Amino acid sequence: MTPRVTQVRDGSVAVVTMDDGKVNAVNDAMLDGLESALDAADGARAIVLAGRDGVFCGGFDLSVVGQGGPAADALVRRGGQVLARLYRSKVPLVVACTGHAVALGAVLLMATDYRVGADADVAIGLNEVAIGMPLPELAVALAHERLSAPLRTRAVVLAEMWPPRRAVDVGFLDEVVAPDRVVATAIDRAKDLGTRLQPDAYATTSRRLRALETLTLQP
Repeated sequence: MTPRVTQVRDGSVAVVTMDDGKVNAVNDAMLDGLESALDAADGARAIVLAGRDGVFCGGFDLSVVGQGGPAADALVRRGGQVLARLYRSKVPLVVACTGHAVALGAVLLMATDYRVGADADVAIGLNEVAIGMPLPELAVALAHERLSAPLRTRAVVLAEMWPPRRAVDVGFLDEVVAPDRVVATAIDRAKDLGTRLQPDAYATTSRRLRALETLTLQP
């Protein structure tokens, strides 16, 4: 079976790729892979988090969270812990948004430093309210930090989904390039950040900006 998450080095950049062969649903196996890959990325000057062709991340595994109960609660809690780890990364974190980024996938975009998206027929956004799930406080806090104020209500409360170029205006992405250039462009941006920013100053300043310790992904 192909690993759900891999980690390779491109010079000083660790490239972490999610690929479950489907929609990159976040379940315990995906979280295991992410944690292992982030452990293996120790020592890199920057990290790129990428998806598979056409899909960055489709959100939590609905076969688990849709059932509710202790298993769903545990998965959401653990997902929040991994999200917090990414958000508080000690090195610059760049996303290669290779396709659809829905629900938790869109939250991952908001939790990173720089986001490169694919110019493709894909959807990006927070669809939780449309499927009957209140958006967690952590996601709302990230939306206040990252999304454009005039479009924030449409993105967060009205669950509007956006094509990549429009997602730049909303604040989910920073730039959009051809699909076959997304990962390479993200690596270039990560190399620049890893070289240009002084590591200790980045880590300290990022920690001071991103003080959301009391918030979780629980609804």
